Amino acid sequence: MDATYRGELRDLNESNFARFDAKLGERLAELRGDLRAEMAQVRKEMSQLETKFADRLGQVKRDLLKWMLTFWVSTLIGLGALFFRG
Repeated sequence: MDATYRGELRDLNESNFARFDAKLGERLAELRGDLRAEMAQVRKEMSQLETKFADRLGQVKRDLLKWMLTFWVSTLIGLGALFFRG
């Protein structure tokens, strides 16, 4: 009787483990799908952020060039006035 009980218990444990393993596999597959969707969203948002950053950096470069040219032109005008005055 003891050996029969152990055999039935072993079979019950194996079937329970098989069900657990199947459910775990399903849940892991769902989790992988969710993570892939999240990563796709993160990549999309990072791409948009990168585009915005590149646009803003271009604007800063244009502004800097504008101010640099304004400074040098005004400096050259001032030096020219001093040169031709004297």
